[in-house]
Amino acid sequence: MTRFLFAPDIDFAGIRDQLGVDESYGDDALAEARDSVDRFADAREDHTGVPFVTIDPPTSRDLDQAVHLAADGDGFIVDYAIADVAALVIPEGALDQESRRRGSTVYFPDGSVPLHPRELSEGSGSLLPEQVRPCVLWTIRVSGDGTVADVQVRRSRIRSVARFDYAGVSADAAAGRLHPSIAALPAFGELRQSVAMDRGAVELDLPDQQVSRTEAGWRLDLEPHTPADMWNSQLSLLAGMCAGTIMAEAGIGLLRTLPPADPEAVEDLCAAAKALGVEWPDGLAVGRFLAGLPGDRPSTLAIQSAASGLMRGANYLALDGSDEARAIPDDKKQHAAIAGLYAHVTAPLRRLGDRFATEVCLAVTAGREVPDWVMRALPTLPKILRSADTLGATADRAGIDLAEAVILADRVGERFDAVVMSAATERKPAQVFIADPPVVAGCEGDLRPGTRLEVELAAADEVTRTVGFRPV
Repeated sequence: MTRFLFAPDIDFAGIRDQLGVDESYGDDALAEARDSVDRFADAREDHTGVPFVTIDPPTSRDLDQAVHLAADGDGFIVDYAIADVAALVIPEGALDQESRRRGSTVYFPDGSVPLHPRELSEGSGSLLPEQVRPCVLWTIRVSGDGTVADVQVRRSRIRSVARFDYAGVSADAAAGRLHPSIAALPAFGELRQSVAMDRGAVELDLPDQQVSRTEAGWRLDLEPHTPADMWNSQLSLLAGMCAGTIMAEAGIGLLRTLPPADPEAVEDLCAAAKALGVEWPDGLAVGRFLAGLPGDRPSTLAIQSAASGLMRGANYLALDGSDEARAIPDDKKQHAAIAGLYAHVTAPLRRLGDRFATEVCLAVTAGREVPDWVMRALPTLPKILRSADTLGATADRAGIDLAEAVILADRVGERFDAVVMSAATERKPAQVFIADPPVVAGCEGDLRPGTRLEVELAAADEVTRTVGFRPV
């Protein structure tokens, strides 16, 4: 059950100021966004007759993806339309340069600061319902065994006919009333997830802490992932893996990479499971072990948290088309958690690199040279994207930390039931999870992951955005 607690008012402006994040794009960039036109309008295929739909959080207006999914024998045909931002942004113009300065959209509880001005990100570039929009259309045929049989990438125009959110899609699936365009989504998602497990992929399913505004004030709650979250993520993963394969084989592009887990991290995870009394059958892959953990046990939260140690070292790899790029070993190109080649291409309104990776895929699959402006940008993108990832994670954590501190400020001295998520390290105290209200914070003491205990709130400081507990 989702639990939550309210605070009448929380001011997140100070976090934006501290991080230097604002919507000052500059007059030239704003003018380009406002006056954007489709540079490839005359070269597009027309798929406006296909009933695409979108699946996004309820308040989102920067809609990057639209989908139409159909059964194909015992397999599927996936038509996945991605907003064509490159068609609307002048290469190396003022808006392009401003987006490179930012790197990504930054999210705060009281709203986002978009990568592109809202005129584009929530207007001309967004795949809003009942609007004809330019897109890059991925048509991917998936065989009955879940493998990819064929991939096409080309520029098109579409019209989305309906907009859904994750909770609604999950409810519709349970009631047997899914929109015809996504009626096959559950079967597709389950098949692709099974294939991922067979591949050796590792997927964490930790619930998300959310800070949201309601009529009663700010609410802190815990949002578990819905089935539709998983089904929809398999669409994005499918396109991203196809893109990664296209670019890796050509030796040119921008890959998202993750090194194999350190053997010590796997040993630590095994030790944590053993300490918690959770059996890990011999020979069972990490991904299948994690996927099989019961969601209602405190030990699962601790093990999933410990498993995040397997995901260290994520990076970006730019390939320049040279013989040296083609000779990079496969294990340096792969994303270990996905257990395959992968690239970001499905969120160009919100992530800078997707626009450039998509242009590479379009060029390679059409047998054309990759545009010069893309080639010039590729070597610069990993640094920009790493910085943007760090900023986004910092903003997300700071918003939650502030909400926790404000909401708990008048409850210092109260006692709460807790579960230890991770032990203390040299750099930070043990981390505990409080279910009601949903808080993750430091706790004094030498604590063992997975242990249930009663803790007392020792501090909740709005100025420093810190919350701390101590064992009773």
